[in-house]
Amino acid sequence: MNCPYCSHDSSKVVDSRSVDDGIRRRRECLGCRARFTTYERRQPAGLFVIKKDRRREEFSREKLLGGIRKACEKRPLPTGAIDKIVEDIEAELYQTGKAEIPSTKIGEMVMEKLKGLDYIAYIRFASVYRAFADITALKQEVDTLVSGAGKLAIPTNQLPLIPDEASPSTSLRPALSRAEETGTLGRGHRRTRP
Repeated sequence: MNCPYCSHDSSKVVDSRSVDDGIRRRRECLGCRARFTTYERRQPAGLFVIKKDRRREEFSREKLLGGIRKACEKRPLPTGAIDKIVEDIEAELYQTGKAEIPSTKIGEMVMEKLKGLDYIAYIRFASVYRAFADITALKQEVDTLVSGAGKLAIPTNQLPLIPDEASPSTSLRPALSRAEETGTLGRGHRRTRP
């Protein structure tokens, strides 16, 4: 293991602990004496993904993590939620005992996990995964999600997909009325009364 600070190739293990599906080791570089952490994970037998065009590709945890991170970008999610989804999916895939898994199965697993985590991330992932042909197909997916929202518990850290009010203009109406009453509609603008 090369030191991340000085690239020296020798280090000693200071502390080891079991974590989830691997081992966390605290190491000390024998060159610069800096300390760093490594994680060791059991490497299971090879798993191949069958793509839609029938090609076979080795399963990549990093590729799965990258796709989910892209869908969850700039969303208010708890720390570690994305890593947990990837770990759960990876564990489920290896528990099947199959050497080859269709990419469609993995995509459906990701969508199911994202639906319970964040609706916007779910729609983002679904729009790429399902390659919606037009806005109508996307709208149908959102409508399906909204109609099923009553059955699903919305996570507390998640903003609603569609606000409770019938339309956004109704929530703005009281503020607009006050501006009209005072004669100010914005910065330096006055509404002239007829």
